[in-house]
Amino acid sequence: MNNIYLLFKSINNEIGLIISILLYYKVIYFIVGLFTTRKFKNTDKYYKYGVVIAARNEEKVIGNLIDSINKQDYPKELFKIFVVADNCTDNTAKIAREKGCICYERFDDKHKTKGYALEYLFNQIEKDYKIKSFDGYFVFDADNLLRKNYIKKMNNAFASGEKIITSYRHSKNFDENIISSGYAIHWLRSIRTGHRARSVFHLATNIQGTGFLMASEIVENGWHYTSLTEDRALTVDAVANGYEITYQDEAIFYDEQPTNLKIALRQRVRWSKGHLLAFIETSPKLVRNIIFGKKYTKYKKNYNNKLLNILDSIRYRFASFDILMLAIPFSVFNLLRWLLVSVILYSLYSYSNGILNYNFISNSTYLGKILRSIFEININVPSGTNALFMALLLSIWSRIFYRIATYFEHIFEAVYVFFIERKRIKKMPLYKKVLFSLAWPIFDIIGRYTTYIAVFRHVEWKEIPHTSEVTIDDLSND
Repeated sequence: MNNIYLLFKSINNEIGLIISILLYYKVIYFIVGLFTTRKFKNTDKYYKYGVVIAARNEEKVIGNLIDSINKQDYPKELFKIFVVADNCTDNTAKIAREKGCICYERFDDKHKTKGYALEYLFNQIEKDYKIKSFDGYFVFDADNLLRKNYIKKMNNAFASGEKIITSYRHSKNFDENIISSGYAIHWLRSIRTGHRARSVFHLATNIQGTGFLMASEIVENGWHYTSLTEDRALTVDAVANGYEITYQDEAIFYDEQPTNLKIALRQRVRWSKGHLLAFIETSPKLVRNIIFGKKYTKYKKNYNNKLLNILDSIRYRFASFDILMLAIPFSVFNLLRWLLVSVILYSLYSYSNGILNYNFISNSTYLGKILRSIFEININVPSGTNALFMALLLSIWSRIFYRIATYFEHIFEAVYVFFIERKRIKKMPLYKKVLFSLAWPIFDIIGRYTTYIAVFRHVEWKEIPHTSEVTIDDLSND
């Protein structure tokens, strides 16, 4: 047992080091995102777009979204709004039609996800209008609202040759409570630590459910992403087929964040389950592309210059690696490593060897280093049953202490977001900023534990109610 524990401890430490090295590039993302993002020149070339909206019992909000689309400073004849009223029992379809949208109604209680609704909608568009009759398609949720220049700004990025573009996700109800603020901070953190840098390096950022534009060629054979998290499936499939996914920082839209803990937990479990399934289904494609480059991709950029082709191959392999790192459920793997090595094997090792000078305060965090410099609490227990149970308790305590310490460290992420995005975040009292910053790490804690739950739980899609009556005029005035 001694040899087994020491061997596994060494392997575990090496795995931890390798993971840290593999993810260290994200420090570069953070630095780049702090200072810059990709810019797109204004264009006088206007493309024709379809705007697609999947809605289920959204009569309270869909009208405001459609109004914000119709107020766009973009030629009205160059976009058409399509709505799929999916298993609706309210007036969603009626409101959509009254406001000039093409609305299809779908009733299928067995296939409930947003992905199935979009699949049906694109099939109807192909049947009645032909998908290729539009240059591209915007995808929105019914609770979204668009800034007046949203389509124009996205059109600038589309005119530059980009095929898939995501945008700046803001929140209608940022300051409603600590649950909505957690979501809002999360979206802004994603922008600063991911989207901005990936756009600069011409990599592929991740689509986050709504607020994106894609070329019609992406769906010329229909929409086939029907899982619990269709956005993750589309992201990986697009990267696997050679597409970049860029970010347009000047195109701003808003969506409504959950405010009820039960609803938030239900949504986060669904996200977690969808991400786990997406990893299982799509990671082989990403690994293949890391090894073979663009050999199996559908969309390829071919340069006359050999060096440019080599550089583009490197860029694409790294984009695949980056999305793979995003897809891997590290929280699950790390939990398994901890249970096996730090709990089970260490407890058995301590039973045989006892506990010698075990420092009660872990130094794996900044808080731990500070406290350890002040307090020196060493624990010694002779071999036997007492050592086994003490080792078990110490392993659990070390884990709890680590999480508490990282909780306080992550508070600064919220402080960073409030500071760096201060010009775009609506004004709110200082006490709310302090409260939301202190509560912010709970968002990631929920994500970690819903991932653990999702490993064992069967999850079905359920609607998220939206009730906010905020309009784009209200937000523009703010």
